[in-house]
Amino acid sequence: MAWFILAIAGVLEIVWAFSMKKSAGFTLLTPTLVTIIAAAASFVLLSISMRTLPLGTAYTIWTGIGAIGAFAVGVAVLGEAATPGRLIAAALIISGIVLMKLSGGQG
Repeated sequence: MAWFILAIAGVLEIVWAFSMKKSAGFTLLTPTLVTIIAAAASFVLLSISMRTLPLGTAYTIWTGIGAIGAFAVGVAVLGEAATPGRLIAAALIISGIVLMKLSGGQG
């Protein structure tokens, strides 16, 4: 269950990062509110997953989900560049997430 909660926390990190981008520096109300709510929920769920999972594993996977998700949303939705270097960097992050999960020890 901790892994599922952590995954939801990671997805919410993508939501708040995207909403923050759309908030235009917190000048637009709706995306600002989505950012605040999604960030708070993401932190709460991360903390719940850390009751069971090791700190290093949970935090690394949470930030990795957010980083890869934000990159994917940036490319797919915002038209950001998917250069070979950025794709290699994303693949390395994914590799790190998988290795961290496989060597996590607990959970």
